[in-house]
Amino acid sequence: MKIFINTAFLLLFSFGFSQTNQENLNIQKNENTKEFYSDSALLFFKSPDSLVLQVHTDAILIDSLWMNELIKSPLYDTAQYVLGDDEMLVTDLEELSTDLLKERLKYLNSKTPFNIDYNPQLEQIIRTYLQKRKSSLSTIMERARYFFPMFEEHLAKYNIPMELKYLAVVESALNPNARSRMGATGLWQFMYQTGKFYDLEVSSYIDERSDPYRATEAACMYLESLYKMYGDWSMALAAYNSGPGNVSKAIRRAGGSTNYWNIRPYLPRETAAYVPAFYATLYIFEFANEHNLKAKENAMSYYATDTVQVKRQLTFAQINETLNVDIEVLKFLNPQYKLDIIPYVKDKNYSLTLPLKDIGNFVSNEQLIYAYAAVEDAAREKPLPALIAENNRITHKVKKGEYLGKIAAKHGVAESNLKKWNNLKSTKLQVGQKLVIYPKNTNPVVASKVTPANDNKGEHSFYIVKLGDSLWSIAKKFTNVSVQNIKEWNNIWSVKSLKPGIKLKIFN
Repeated sequence: MKIFINTAFLLLFSFGFSQTNQENLNIQKNENTKEFYSDSALLFFKSPDSLVLQVHTDAILIDSLWMNELIKSPLYDTAQYVLGDDEMLVTDLEELSTDLLKERLKYLNSKTPFNIDYNPQLEQIIRTYLQKRKSSLSTIMERARYFFPMFEEHLAKYNIPMELKYLAVVESALNPNARSRMGATGLWQFMYQTGKFYDLEVSSYIDERSDPYRATEAACMYLESLYKMYGDWSMALAAYNSGPGNVSKAIRRAGGSTNYWNIRPYLPRETAAYVPAFYATLYIFEFANEHNLKAKENAMSYYATDTVQVKRQLTFAQINETLNVDIEVLKFLNPQYKLDIIPYVKDKNYSLTLPLKDIGNFVSNEQLIYAYAAVEDAAREKPLPALIAENNRITHKVKKGEYLGKIAAKHGVAESNLKKWNNLKSTKLQVGQKLVIYPKNTNPVVASKVTPANDNKGEHSFYIVKLGDSLWSIAKKFTNVSVQNIKEWNNIWSVKSLKPGIKLKIFN
């Protein structure tokens, strides 16, 4: 369905954008900005602060009309999850009686291909979720508003029950960057080897197990193959969690039975609780309204986004500085890029997902954004890390007395990269913990250091940051001042530091 929507959307856009179509560019190199473009005006682009973005008002109007149509359509249904103002303080949960639960489970059993029968353990799991994890369910349902339409699109393609969208809730709480202690990663928690089997790329820059679209496609293929193997969705779910090998052993220990509840005592402990947890999650989402469970109102809709294929390497910071798209939004929409960098590799299709309102600005100003990035990259003293394939990685087992900085120094990598590669929230390590490390490139290309146009001496003025400002837009307000100047004068090295009310020093 989204393919149809995107096609119609792009057809509408073709009337609003006056730029030359760049989709057929065959770029061989990206070191020199001139090699990207034939437009002579761009050859005078020498510094980031000379960038002036185009605004196509007709296209913006089309965006607005298109979003209005989406909001009115069933595809943009917010009734089930969105929390109304009058419901914000409704937190009491009425007791769920056994008789009522039996009635509801019987209803679910009649409308789904799963064997959802009442049992006391399932009742206990449902009550535990409702009573002890209710506060987190609103956040999960907020994410569901974005991810579920994507899941349903793929599930329908493979003729898989729609209820299996709830499997990702059990697997990752709908966190695309989730990583288990065993190394399973992403919304659908793929292990490395399983991900490679389904062509999910893993490198120093990218982990497609965290790519919502690619990983969902792979999960559907895997679930389809498991169902063909067992002919039963409960068995397929057990195999998805523990692997077909463990399920086969449980079948043998159960005397050859292929009924999930018969083999359940012989499954690994985690898997034995896995299918009931799925049924509990299915119940909670299907009867969310009855339990006053709603998503937050600021949830982003899947249909309010679109993608574009990039034609040169871009960092999230560069996208933020040119389009003023919040870094956290970029991370949420593009979780597969581990270092907040979208690489460019010949014959690879790396895409950028943006809010619908920003896609038009990107397409209208694509050449200028690439030129801006080229100039900023040339001014960077430290080069961006080289793309390293997954097969070049090594595994380090933490020994007693080791800490993150020591391990990073030993292997010649940055501590911050070590944290990103292993999804570490802090620097605390445990003895025996395994860390994934991508060895430092032996032949890095070092960009030459560029001396800033102005130093931090002499007369200066102050600028107070306003809502909606970016480093680029601020630099444009002053003569002979670049983004790099503002960063150095004010010790700003992260766009997160730029907040309304902050006073910036600007030297004359």
